[in-house]
Amino acid sequence: MRTLQQSNLSPATKQTKRYNRIVINIVMDAILAAIAAPLARWLSDPQGGLLHPLWFLASGVLTLLVSGLPFHIPQQYWRFSGIADLLNIAAASIASSVLFTCLLLVTGFSTPSVTFPIIYALVLLVLMGGGRVGYRLFTSENIKLNRQKKQKILLLGTDEDIDLFIRATKRDVQNSLYVVGLISFRQSRKGHRIHNAPILGNFDELPDVLSNLNQQNKLPSILVITGGELRGPQLRKLLSIAENWKIQVQRTPSLTNLSPASNVELQPIALEELLNRPQVPLDQEGMELMIRDRVIVVTGAGGSIGSELVRQISRLSPKLLILLDHSEYALWKINVELAEWKLQGERKLVLANIRDKARIQAVFQYYKPELVFHAAALKHVPMIENNPIEGFLTNIIGTRIIANAAAEASVKALIMISTDKAVNPSSLMGTSKRIAEMYCQALDMTIHHEPEKIQNMLNIPTGHMMRCVTVRFGNVLGSTGSVVPLFRRQLRSGGPLTVTDPEMKRYFMTVPEAVGLVLQASVRATVQKDGDIATDEMLRNGGIFVLDMGEPVKILDLARQLIRLAGLKPDEDIQIEFTGLRPGEKLFEELFHGREAPMPTDHAGLMMATPRTVNLQEVNDLINQIAEACQREDIDKAISIVQQLVPEFQHKLNVN
Repeated sequence: MRTLQQSNLSPATKQTKRYNRIVINIVMDAILAAIAAPLARWLSDPQGGLLHPLWFLASGVLTLLVSGLPFHIPQQYWRFSGIADLLNIAAASIASSVLFTCLLLVTGFSTPSVTFPIIYALVLLVLMGGGRVGYRLFTSENIKLNRQKKQKILLLGTDEDIDLFIRATKRDVQNSLYVVGLISFRQSRKGHRIHNAPILGNFDELPDVLSNLNQQNKLPSILVITGGELRGPQLRKLLSIAENWKIQVQRTPSLTNLSPASNVELQPIALEELLNRPQVPLDQEGMELMIRDRVIVVTGAGGSIGSELVRQISRLSPKLLILLDHSEYALWKINVELAEWKLQGERKLVLANIRDKARIQAVFQYYKPELVFHAAALKHVPMIENNPIEGFLTNIIGTRIIANAAAEASVKALIMISTDKAVNPSSLMGTSKRIAEMYCQALDMTIHHEPEKIQNMLNIPTGHMMRCVTVRFGNVLGSTGSVVPLFRRQLRSGGPLTVTDPEMKRYFMTVPEAVGLVLQASVRATVQKDGDIATDEMLRNGGIFVLDMGEPVKILDLARQLIRLAGLKPDEDIQIEFTGLRPGEKLFEELFHGREAPMPTDHAGLMMATPRTVNLQEVNDLINQIAEACQREDIDKAISIVQQLVPEFQHKLNVN
């Protein structure tokens, strides 16, 4: 609140407050100098007495004020005084002593003794430095009277991060935290102290440390993580320990963003930190080479994946970025966000449905994009189970319209976003995405191996070699319609959290991470760089990029962790209910079909599914039949054709 109030002050008011502080500093230092002059006189010559004429006092004041200017003494914050400030005070004291002595000699007065200049400098240093140190100690959080009012915390981290955080809390006049001890991530640090807070042990000793603190009636109410080292399994272990003691776990803010006037506010642990996914280095140079000064289209630009694609592409300076979506609100929202960034490059919003063939063709022919990222899709499994025709028209017919329009407009590459639900699909959504994969694979292979067929079938210009790339991955945390936003909404309502089955598992990845790897896969397929021969060969034969999703996560474990992150206990404070599998859902998702043996690529984080393709003419004819059935609202016929294309799909229709 204090920071907010200060930020609302007018510039004139802020300037006045600054001048007032400087005037107060000058007055206080002048008083100390007036005391220092006679005191040093007496210390250097006790027999000479203590009281002297006013000009002697005034000379001490004047020489200190003049000497302090080069060392910015009037501008110092007494509350934040540190070593650098004390060094400046020492320099100013010496300069003032020299100037004062010279003034006495020039005006014909002798110094009280030979040692007077040294003693005067030391007295000034003690009075000025001691005053500042005393004021800082007085306002410090270490005052014993205030300890009972403060929240007890136990800090975990490296020595450097702990030091930075404690310094920040000491600068915060509204600090309400009292550090009872420290847990160091380094070995053999027990018994040492940082800012007078004892190091009680390392991370493995935490249970014993908490037990000892409890016996001493010093059990903290919060375990505070400093720095970013604690993630994944260790973070989950910490949450489990904290749950046993009914203690919250929070993280420090970014200490580099804290100004002297900032309030130090602890932050909750982000769910993404529990995944323990190591950062994969990305080819930023290749991404910039792919995007810079090019015309780019992103379909589904307002969705979870599409909007993140737009964010990351915008930072790579495209010549023109076309945001295409059928949702007016979604387009407006992402455009407002981008406008605040003030990035280079032009941006166009195109309100269009990918199922509208004429509209899509007109857009592509007008703008002539060089790259198309196709993220538009209907992705909610139960929704498409109850509305199969809409799912087929968007995910199958819409994808074909986008791919054909891209090829006709001489696009260099189309990148299609797919899903792990397309592997051995049990849902209409997954099956529709698998057919979209099949069409893009077949189109890519035919363009590069039988270009004469493409010209006859799709009226694609002769000699054009559009690259069709498919990227498949699992769930992304926090995406629209995913389980995490549902859990958070249920948590805010007091529960219960609903889980379909205790054994259900899913692959998870953060949205920025998934999109970064999508761009990396795009670079690998479109930018001419020396790469692995096996990867190039699979790409030429319809290989599908698959993001390395790590290990699958139990949805039940995810629900329990979210409850713990809120400082509550699962099954006590918040209940978990099991609702049973919904139509089209599977207990376990897969990233590879049995005939798609996973193959490594020449980039970390990317794998490739061994190509499993079909003939373009065959898949195109069957998609035509699906479109006709959808136009007649013949769901049974549409599904039977879908099953011809994806024979591994077994479905029980559930239309409400």
